[in-house]
Amino acid sequence: MEKADTEAPITSHPYNLLLSSPSGLSPSQLTVVFDEAYDRVPHPDSDLENSISEIWNEKTQRNASLFNGSKFRYGGHTLCNADGSIQESHVRLHLGLTDYRTFVGTNLNSLWERFLVTSEDDSVRCRHTSSPLGNGAIIETSDKKILVLKRSNNVGEFPGHFAFPGGHPEPEEVGIECHQREKKLMDSDIINKKVSQEMFDSIIREVVEETGVPTTSLCKPVFIGISRRELNVRPAAFFFIKCTLDSNEVKELYSSAQDGFESTQLYTVSMVELEDMTSKMPGCHHGGYALYKLMVEAQKGF
Repeated sequence: MEKADTEAPITSHPYNLLLSSPSGLSPSQLTVVFDEAYDRVPHPDSDLENSISEIWNEKTQRNASLFNGSKFRYGGHTLCNADGSIQESHVRLHLGLTDYRTFVGTNLNSLWERFLVTSEDDSVRCRHTSSPLGNGAIIETSDKKILVLKRSNNVGEFPGHFAFPGGHPEPEEVGIECHQREKKLMDSDIINKKVSQEMFDSIIREVVEETGVPTTSLCKPVFIGISRRELNVRPAAFFFIKCTLDSNEVKELYSSAQDGFESTQLYTVSMVELEDMTSKMPGCHHGGYALYKLMVEAQKGF
Protein backbone atom coordinates (compact mmCIF):
# COMPACT_ATOMS: atom_id res chain seq x y z
CA MET A 1 0.00 0.00 0.00
CA GLU A 2 1.99 2.96 -1.30
CA LYS A 3 -0.73 5.50 -1.96
CA ALA A 4 0.16 8.93 -0.59
CA ASP A 5 -1.66 10.23 2.46
CA THR A 6 -3.67 13.33 1.78
CA GLU A 7 -5.59 16.11 3.40
CA ALA A 8 -9.16 14.92 3.00
CA PRO A 9 -11.76 17.18 1.39
CA ILE A 10 -14.22 18.93 3.66
CA THR A 11 -17.51 17.07 3.78
CA SER A 12 -21.02 17.97 4.87
CA HIS A 13 -22.74 16.72 8.02
CA PRO A 14 -22.61 14.50 10.01
CA TYR A 15 -18.81 14.28 9.84
CA ASN A 16 -15.72 15.94 8.46
CA LEU A 17 -12.59 13.99 7.54
CA LEU A 18 -9.74 16.05 8.94
CA LEU A 19 -7.12 13.62 7.67
CA SER A 20 -7.18 10.50 5.49
CA SER A 21 -4.28 8.03 5.36
CA PRO A 22 -5.63 5.24 3.12
CA SER A 23 -2.24 3.54 2.95
CA GLY A 24 -2.34 2.94 6.69
CA LEU A 25 0.44 4.39 8.85
CA SER A 26 2.65 2.41 11.22
CA PRO A 27 4.00 3.79 14.54
CA SER A 28 7.15 4.99 12.76
CA GLN A 29 4.98 7.07 10.40
CA LEU A 30 2.73 8.64 13.04
CA THR A 31 4.43 10.85 15.61
CA VAL A 32 3.24 13.36 18.17
CA VAL A 33 4.25 16.80 19.34
CA PHE A 34 2.81 17.23 22.83
CA ASP A 35 2.93 20.85 23.91
CA GLU A 36 0.89 23.41 25.82
CA ALA A 37 0.75 25.46 22.61
CA TYR A 38 -2.02 23.05 21.56
CA ASP A 39 -4.07 23.48 24.72
CA ARG A 40 -7.48 25.09 24.57
CA VAL A 41 -7.65 28.91 24.46
CA PRO A 42 -10.20 30.35 26.95
CA HIS A 43 -13.13 32.12 25.32
CA PRO A 44 -13.14 35.93 25.66
CA ASP A 45 -16.83 35.90 26.63
CA SER A 46 -16.60 35.52 30.43
CA ASP A 47 -20.22 34.40 30.77
CA LEU A 48 -19.70 31.64 28.23
CA GLU A 49 -16.41 30.66 29.86
CA ASN A 50 -18.01 30.58 33.32
CA SER A 51 -20.72 28.25 32.02
CA ILE A 52 -18.11 25.46 31.94
CA SER A 53 -17.87 25.37 35.74
CA GLU A 54 -21.60 25.88 36.17
CA ILE A 55 -22.47 22.92 33.95
CA TRP A 56 -19.91 20.67 35.65
CA ASN A 57 -21.14 21.61 39.14
CA GLU A 58 -24.73 20.86 38.15
CA LYS A 59 -23.79 17.49 36.69
CA THR A 60 -21.65 16.39 39.63
CA GLN A 61 -24.44 17.31 42.04
CA ARG A 62 -26.77 14.99 40.12
CA ASN A 63 -24.15 12.29 39.63
CA ALA A 64 -21.42 12.07 42.28
CA SER A 65 -19.62 9.33 40.33
CA LEU A 66 -18.51 11.71 37.55
CA PHE A 67 -14.72 11.88 37.34
CA ASN A 68 -12.71 14.71 35.80
CA GLY A 69 -9.96 12.72 34.05
CA SER A 70 -7.31 14.28 31.82
CA LYS A 71 -7.35 13.73 28.03
CA PHE A 72 -5.18 14.61 25.07
CA ARG A 73 -6.49 17.59 23.14
CA TYR A 74 -6.40 17.50 19.33
CA GLY A 75 -4.75 20.70 18.11
CA GLY A 76 -4.15 19.82 14.46
CA HIS A 77 -1.51 17.95 12.47
CA THR A 78 1.16 18.33 9.82
CA LEU A 79 2.24 16.07 6.99
CA CYS A 80 6.02 15.92 7.13
CA ASN A 81 9.15 13.83 7.18
CA ALA A 82 11.15 13.16 10.33
CA ASP A 83 13.59 15.93 9.39
CA GLY A 84 10.75 18.43 9.12
CA SER A 85 10.43 18.51 5.34
CA ILE A 86 6.99 18.14 3.83
CA GLN A 87 6.21 14.52 3.00
CA GLU A 88 2.75 12.99 2.97
CA SER A 89 3.80 9.53 4.17
CA HIS A 90 4.45 10.85 7.68
CA VAL A 91 1.89 12.49 9.97
CA ARG A 92 2.71 14.51 13.06
CA LEU A 93 -0.18 15.05 15.47
CA HIS A 94 -0.31 18.23 17.55
CA LEU A 95 -1.66 17.35 20.98
CA GLY A 96 -2.26 19.43 24.07
CA LEU A 97 -3.91 18.60 27.38
CA THR A 98 -7.55 18.94 28.40
CA ASP A 99 -10.00 17.19 30.71
CA TYR A 100 -13.47 15.70 30.84
CA ARG A 101 -14.89 18.66 32.77
CA THR A 102 -13.92 21.09 30.01
CA PHE A 103 -15.20 18.68 27.36
CA VAL A 104 -18.61 18.60 29.04
CA GLY A 105 -18.60 22.39 29.39
CA THR A 106 -17.54 23.21 25.80
CA ASN A 107 -18.10 20.46 23.22
CA LEU A 108 -21.15 19.05 25.04
CA ASN A 109 -22.47 22.44 26.14
CA SER A 110 -25.90 23.25 24.67
CA LEU A 111 -24.23 26.47 23.50
CA TRP A 112 -21.28 24.61 21.92
CA GLU A 113 -21.55 26.48 18.61
CA ARG A 114 -20.83 29.75 20.40
CA PHE A 115 -17.37 28.42 21.29
CA LEU A 116 -16.48 28.13 17.60
CA VAL A 117 -14.57 30.72 15.59
CA THR A 118 -15.39 31.42 11.94
CA SER A 119 -12.37 30.03 10.10
CA GLU A 120 -11.48 27.47 7.45
CA ASP A 121 -8.52 26.46 9.62
CA ASP A 122 -9.86 23.69 11.87
CA SER A 123 -7.40 24.38 14.70
CA VAL A 124 -8.48 28.03 14.74
CA ARG A 125 -12.17 27.22 14.43
CA CYS A 126 -12.06 24.93 17.47
CA ARG A 127 -9.46 26.74 19.58
CA HIS A 128 -11.98 27.44 22.39
CA THR A 129 -13.28 23.85 22.64
CA SER A 130 -11.84 21.01 24.68
CA SER A 131 -11.82 18.63 21.69
CA PRO A 132 -10.33 15.54 23.39
CA LEU A 133 -8.99 13.09 20.82
CA GLY A 134 -10.97 9.87 20.88
CA ASN A 135 -10.11 6.70 18.99
CA GLY A 136 -11.88 3.90 17.16
CA ALA A 137 -10.91 0.59 15.57
CA ILE A 138 -12.11 -0.99 12.35
CA ILE A 139 -11.49 -4.67 13.17
CA GLU A 140 -11.60 -7.23 10.37
CA THR A 141 -12.04 -10.89 11.36
CA SER A 142 -10.40 -13.81 9.53
CA ASP A 143 -13.69 -14.35 7.64
CA LYS A 144 -13.71 -10.69 6.48
CA LYS A 145 -16.36 -9.34 8.84
CA ILE A 146 -16.19 -6.02 10.71
CA LEU A 147 -16.93 -5.70 14.43
CA VAL A 148 -19.59 -3.20 15.51
CA LEU A 149 -20.97 -2.63 19.00
CA LYS A 150 -24.38 -1.37 20.05
CA ARG A 151 -23.81 1.16 22.83
CA SER A 152 -25.65 0.61 26.09
CA ASN A 153 -27.98 3.12 27.71
CA ASN A 154 -25.40 3.70 30.48
CA VAL A 155 -22.87 5.58 28.34
CA GLY A 156 -22.60 9.36 28.34
CA GLU A 157 -22.78 9.89 24.59
CA PHE A 158 -25.05 8.36 21.96
CA PRO A 159 -26.67 5.57 24.00
CA GLY A 160 -28.25 2.87 21.82
CA HIS A 161 -26.22 3.82 18.74
CA PHE A 162 -23.87 1.60 16.75
CA ALA A 163 -20.16 2.30 17.13
CA PHE A 164 -16.75 0.80 16.53
CA PRO A 165 -14.75 -0.30 19.60
CA GLY A 166 -12.74 2.58 20.99
CA GLY A 167 -12.29 5.23 23.63
CA HIS A 168 -9.34 7.56 24.24
CA PRO A 169 -5.55 7.53 24.46
CA GLU A 170 -4.87 8.36 28.11
CA PRO A 171 -2.28 10.84 29.47
CA GLU A 172 -2.08 8.93 32.76
CA GLU A 173 -0.92 5.80 30.90
CA VAL A 174 2.31 7.62 30.02
CA GLY A 175 2.66 9.42 33.34
CA ILE A 176 1.44 12.83 32.20
CA GLU A 177 -0.39 15.02 34.71
CA CYS A 178 0.46 18.52 33.51
CA HIS A 179 2.85 20.27 31.14
CA GLN A 180 5.27 21.97 33.53
CA ARG A 181 5.82 18.98 35.78
CA GLU A 182 6.48 16.60 32.90
CA LYS A 183 8.97 18.96 31.26
CA LYS A 184 11.00 18.93 34.47
CA LEU A 185 10.95 15.13 34.74
CA MET A 186 11.41 14.08 31.13
CA ASP A 187 12.98 15.39 27.96
CA SER A 188 10.34 16.60 25.48
CA ASP A 189 11.50 14.06 22.86
CA ILE A 190 10.93 11.23 25.34
CA ILE A 191 7.46 12.56 26.16
CA ASN A 192 6.58 12.81 22.47
CA LYS A 193 7.71 9.22 21.85
CA LYS A 194 5.69 7.95 24.81
CA VAL A 195 2.56 9.77 23.64
CA SER A 196 3.09 8.53 20.06
CA GLN A 197 3.23 4.94 21.31
CA GLU A 198 0.13 5.51 23.44
CA MET A 199 -1.81 6.28 20.26
CA PHE A 200 -1.31 2.64 19.21
CA ASP A 201 -1.27 1.01 22.65
CA SER A 202 -4.56 2.65 23.63
CA ILE A 203 -6.56 1.36 20.69
CA ILE A 204 -5.43 -2.22 21.35
CA ARG A 205 -6.31 -1.74 25.02
CA GLU A 206 -9.79 -0.45 24.15
CA VAL A 207 -10.48 -3.31 21.73
CA VAL A 208 -9.44 -5.96 24.27
CA GLU A 209 -11.52 -4.38 27.03
CA GLU A 210 -14.65 -3.83 24.93
CA THR A 211 -14.74 -7.02 22.85
CA GLY A 212 -12.89 -9.63 24.91
CA VAL A 213 -10.60 -10.45 21.98
CA PRO A 214 -7.09 -11.14 23.37
CA THR A 215 -4.11 -9.07 22.30
CA THR A 216 -2.48 -12.17 20.82
CA SER A 217 -5.31 -12.42 18.24
CA LEU A 218 -4.89 -8.83 17.03
CA CYS A 219 -2.42 -7.76 14.36
CA LYS A 220 -0.56 -4.47 14.69
CA PRO A 221 -2.92 -1.51 14.13
CA VAL A 222 -2.39 1.00 11.34
CA PHE A 223 -3.61 4.58 11.51
CA ILE A 224 -6.08 5.48 8.73
CA GLY A 225 -7.10 9.02 9.62
CA ILE A 226 -9.03 11.43 11.81
CA SER A 227 -12.76 12.02 11.62
CA ARG A 228 -14.65 14.76 13.40
CA ARG A 229 -18.37 14.72 13.95
CA GLU A 230 -19.92 18.06 13.16
CA LEU A 231 -22.27 17.84 16.14
CA ASN A 232 -20.13 19.10 19.06
CA VAL A 233 -17.00 19.08 16.81
CA ARG A 234 -15.78 15.84 18.39
CA PRO A 235 -12.52 14.42 16.84
CA ALA A 236 -11.47 10.75 16.78
CA ALA A 237 -8.46 8.92 15.34
CA PHE A 238 -9.25 5.66 13.54
CA PHE A 239 -7.15 2.54 13.14
CA PHE A 240 -7.49 -0.62 11.08
CA ILE A 241 -6.72 -3.93 12.81
CA LYS A 242 -6.83 -7.45 11.43
CA CYS A 243 -8.00 -10.19 13.80
CA THR A 244 -6.90 -13.81 13.43
CA LEU A 245 -10.20 -15.10 14.86
CA ASP A 246 -13.38 -15.66 12.88
CA SER A 247 -16.78 -14.11 13.62
CA ASN A 248 -18.09 -16.96 15.79
CA GLU A 249 -14.94 -17.05 17.90
CA VAL A 250 -15.16 -13.31 18.51
CA LYS A 251 -18.82 -13.51 19.53
CA GLU A 252 -18.00 -16.19 22.09
CA LEU A 253 -15.31 -14.01 23.66
CA TYR A 254 -17.54 -10.92 23.81
CA SER A 255 -19.62 -12.35 26.67
CA SER A 256 -16.60 -12.05 28.98
CA ALA A 257 -15.40 -8.61 27.84
CA GLN A 258 -14.08 -6.48 30.71
CA ASP A 259 -16.03 -3.38 29.63
CA GLY A 260 -19.01 -5.27 28.24
CA PHE A 261 -21.33 -3.01 30.23
CA GLU A 262 -20.62 -0.22 27.73
CA SER A 263 -22.46 -2.11 24.99
CA THR A 264 -25.38 -4.52 24.72
CA GLN A 265 -24.45 -6.47 21.60
CA LEU A 266 -21.58 -7.19 19.24
CA TYR A 267 -22.25 -7.54 15.52
CA THR A 268 -19.99 -9.01 12.84
CA VAL A 269 -21.06 -7.48 9.55
CA SER A 270 -20.13 -7.26 5.89
CA MET A 271 -19.14 -4.03 4.15
CA VAL A 272 -22.67 -3.65 2.74
CA GLU A 273 -24.29 -4.24 6.13
CA LEU A 274 -21.86 -1.82 7.74
CA GLU A 275 -22.81 0.95 5.34
CA ASP A 276 -26.46 0.47 6.25
CA MET A 277 -25.61 0.93 9.94
CA THR A 278 -23.75 4.23 9.54
CA SER A 279 -26.91 6.36 9.76
CA LYS A 280 -27.28 5.13 13.36
CA MET A 281 -23.65 5.88 14.30
CA PRO A 282 -22.24 9.01 15.95
CA GLY A 283 -20.92 11.28 13.21
CA CYS A 284 -17.26 10.65 14.06
CA HIS A 285 -17.79 6.88 13.71
CA HIS A 286 -19.70 7.38 10.47
CA GLY A 287 -16.55 9.17 9.37
CA GLY A 288 -14.52 6.20 10.59
CA TYR A 289 -16.41 4.03 8.13
CA ALA A 290 -15.63 6.57 5.39
CA LEU A 291 -11.92 6.32 6.24
CA TYR A 292 -12.09 2.52 6.08
CA LYS A 293 -13.86 2.69 2.73
CA LEU A 294 -11.10 4.94 1.37
CA MET A 295 -8.54 2.38 2.55
CA VAL A 296 -10.38 -0.48 0.86
CA GLU A 297 -10.64 1.48 -2.40
CA ALA A 298 -6.92 2.31 -2.23
CA GLN A 299 -6.06 -1.39 -1.86
CA LYS A 300 -8.14 -2.26 -4.93
CA GLY A 301 -5.93 0.05 -6.96
CA PHE A 302 -2.91 -2.20 -6.48
